[in-house]
Amino acid sequence: MTTTSEPVTTPTATEDAAPRPVAPRPTSGSRVDVPALRRMLLGRWPEERSEARRLVAETPELWKREGITKEEHRETALAQMRQMVSYGHVLRAFPERLGGSGQAGGANLVGFEELVAADPSLQIKAGVQWGLFGAAILHLGTEEQQDRLLPGAMDLSVPGAFAMTETGHGSDVASIGTTATYDPETEEFVINTPFRGAWKQYLGNAARHGVAATVFAQLVTNGVDHGVHCFYVPIRDPQTMEFLPGIGGEDDGQKGGLNGIDNGKLHFTDVRVPRQDLLARYGQVAPDGTYTSTIDSPGRRFFTMLGALVQGRVSLDGAAITAAKIGLAIATKYAEQRRQFSPATGADELTLLDYATHRRRLFPRIAEAYAMHFAHDELLDLFDAVFSGREDTPAMREDLETTAAALKATSTWYSLDTLQECREACGGAGFLSENRFTGLRADLDVYATFEGDNHVLLQLAAKRLVGDYGKRMARAAKSPAGVAGIMAEQAKDALLHKTPLKRLGQTVADGAGTRAAGRVLDADVQRELIAGRYEGMVAATALGMRPALKADSIRAQEIFDDNQVRLIGSAAAWAELVRWDAFTKAIGKMPHAGTRKMLTLLRDIYGLTTIERHLDWHLTNGRISAGRAKAVTSTIDQLLKELRPDVLDVVDGWGFSQEHLRAPIADGSEKVRQDEARAYYRELRASGTAPVSEKALRKQQAQPA
Repeated sequence: MTTTSEPVTTPTATEDAAPRPVAPRPTSGSRVDVPALRRMLLGRWPEERSEARRLVAETPELWKREGITKEEHRETALAQMRQMVSYGHVLRAFPERLGGSGQAGGANLVGFEELVAADPSLQIKAGVQWGLFGAAILHLGTEEQQDRLLPGAMDLSVPGAFAMTETGHGSDVASIGTTATYDPETEEFVINTPFRGAWKQYLGNAARHGVAATVFAQLVTNGVDHGVHCFYVPIRDPQTMEFLPGIGGEDDGQKGGLNGIDNGKLHFTDVRVPRQDLLARYGQVAPDGTYTSTIDSPGRRFFTMLGALVQGRVSLDGAAITAAKIGLAIATKYAEQRRQFSPATGADELTLLDYATHRRRLFPRIAEAYAMHFAHDELLDLFDAVFSGREDTPAMREDLETTAAALKATSTWYSLDTLQECREACGGAGFLSENRFTGLRADLDVYATFEGDNHVLLQLAAKRLVGDYGKRMARAAKSPAGVAGIMAEQAKDALLHKTPLKRLGQTVADGAGTRAAGRVLDADVQRELIAGRYEGMVAATALGMRPALKADSIRAQEIFDDNQVRLIGSAAAWAELVRWDAFTKAIGKMPHAGTRKMLTLLRDIYGLTTIERHLDWHLTNGRISAGRAKAVTSTIDQLLKELRPDVLDVVDGWGFSQEHLRAPIADGSEKVRQDEARAYYRELRASGTAPVSEKALRKQQAQPA
């Protein structure tokens, strides 16, 4: 997991049904083989991803309808879910013996991620039903429990909730207050939420549609708390839809987004659950109350059970990237057509993309979307390796958890920021619901906090990264040669970075000229700077937290608090490096030379904007000179100009049709309006009847006779 001088890899590892007319688009630089790029971006499971895209494009009943009430949206989403069952691909992850395809890995997730283009509420409601409720039974239950409980979850005859989060404990699942106490006389578990903070909260399907729930509680038997386990619990009478005895709940009501999902609260008072409904793959209770598990360590058992549900974070990473791509595609197509301000009297107004500021607002985000796409592909590979069973080892699961946490956290923040920038870049048109930015951003907002608050996820990832660094240092310190090596490296680092010198041959005379620009375009230099920042942050964090190992618990918490911000930052820095490396590897897989060159251009934009984003760190830590820092910014501006002729090809490479975008400002009608206006003014000027502006008249009158 720790970055060294070797390249880092991911750890082991459309309202109206009729399509809108599309106006002819300008000829691009023709360097990009768009079909080849599209094929590449379909990834390892092209048929499954293409099938999901076709489903979205060809099924208008699945598209989000803006402006409907919460109640209408909820019922629409449920009807859409029932329609999805008939298509079958949502059942891909489940066993073949039950009607699924037995594809619990990447093939399942790529189809799920594409649903965000239809309606994020549909995507997340599907995720609750089949990716959480159903997946809990699949991954935490025995084969007998799967055969008994999965059919209803699969065919939606039993809509279900995933009851993990509590009002008082969100991301801290290990500390939840709900208890399940075993009664050996009746061979039942008695489930209670003993105080208000233990109520289950924010649960999809809990407010209205849920008939059962997978409930997470502290398992207590024979007076011993064996930690968090999962139980299958019926919660409503399927005929009356009234809560069963001992179960209550509340509707979370109107939310900031995703109002097609009936989120709500659940609480339990002496609710009895048969012993057979403890999902018992990792922990079993005998009739007499004896607890057994194939995993001796309570901590490792807990993380193994939660790790079985990591697909939520993996799919949110992919869905957030897809939503950002949709926003960028809409904003870029509009900016290619929208004209504003004329450089001279009688001249055509410029398109928005002809302005440097507009390119700066959109193009680096397009490049980052590509970087995120390739890193997500590697995350899917890692997920598939584990969940297909090919490489399901504790180390691989830990790698998957770390990568999913860091990528999900940073991609969901990126998506929110990108959708807001796209909205503003389209002016008032971007604020209209029909152009989708406001709805997408509202729906994506909660992505930053569900399946784990982003800060907590980054902390989870960083603890692993810092821990790995500490272990490496500890191993090196066991030998005199290792100690000498560490001291020599630290001394060398201190000497090189005491002044603004770069260890890859940078000199004080760099300046911001051609030589400096050429250096920052060197892939080795880019990687050295991005990796160097990560390495420096993780090393400083590890050293800062080292005294906590020998401190008492109070002092250890103080030391942790002093280093927490830097700890979280190191995980975000690692995610940037993972994406740069994934992008670089992907470039080598593109056979078409022109497209490969374009991908390299995009990679350089991503790399340099990542460096520019953290120039304060690089400067204050002596990793870059002031001259080269200037070269970074000027080089980015030049690269954005170079991308300008081909940017529509780059965006079209994502493969979205108008049925996926469904935004009037991106369907070519803006170009029709602009061409009409330009033709009008040309004809007016040619007719000789155009009025003279006051400014021009005054200037004419001021001329000497």
